[in-house]
Amino acid sequence: MLDGIQTRDGRWLTVEEYGDRDGTPVVLLHGTPGCRSGVVPADVVKAHPWVRFIAYDRPGYADSDRHPGRRVADAARDVADLADALGLERFSVLGRSGGAPHALACAALMPARVRRAAALVSLAPPDAEGLSWFDGMAASNVEDYTLALTDTLAFAERLASRAAAVRRDPAQLLVTIRDGLTDADRRIVSQPAVGDMLLRNYREALRTSAYGWLDDALALLSHWGFDPADITRPVLLWHGAQDRFSPVGHFEWLLHRVPRARPVLDPDTGHFGAIEALPAVLDWLCPAS
Repeated sequence: MLDGIQTRDGRWLTVEEYGDRDGTPVVLLHGTPGCRSGVVPADVVKAHPWVRFIAYDRPGYADSDRHPGRRVADAARDVADLADALGLERFSVLGRSGGAPHALACAALMPARVRRAAALVSLAPPDAEGLSWFDGMAASNVEDYTLALTDTLAFAERLASRAAAVRRDPAQLLVTIRDGLTDADRRIVSQPAVGDMLLRNYREALRTSAYGWLDDALALLSHWGFDPADITRPVLLWHGAQDRFSPVGHFEWLLHRVPRARPVLDPDTGHFGAIEALPAVLDWLCPAS
């Protein structure tokens, strides 16, 4: 079983596979912060026995080597290296939250290899024309992103302190974002299976450092390195209308920018509603034969 790969530029990426090794391949792009184990709950994997799930830790998370100064577009190169190592000619991609722009990067920059892409609760690019980027966003996120843009060193120190707290008690991460959690979000994260997955995810992601978290945030706040309008593959855009981490305006901007977007907007849920949407998303992304 493959547990990691070396990229073309010599970095190590930790990899995990589960599901049917002969099934339809889908590469998972985890959230921010996150790791390979925090995208699809075990019961959803079990309910999709025809799917081959392939997940990896983005640079700087867990045991994956850091890639300072990386852009969102760089995920396409890492996923291409991963697919090459596994002998995959074509595959689908699924990204949730901070992983969603990285999934869009794969669709934009690897059109010959990506069959379909799903981007759940995605942010829009920071230079999105006509979008008031912070409108509707939780105060905690606005404060963090503003600090990242104005004082990167102070932002790095803040994340390092939070990562140390998460290593002691992963639930602390949910405490720091509580102002953005809707009632629907609280219901979802309180479910034992989801809560356990998220806490394991946060602990593993930040086990060695906060660098992955830092570099993710800086990449999301910088030019992505591609234009979503260049995507030619079918893309499912899923969003919760009450989302306060990735406000619905971001979804609406992407919907009007991505040419072949298939929109799904749930009026009754927020950011973590994307987890409950995964079964339907996977049915579209990797239809059973």
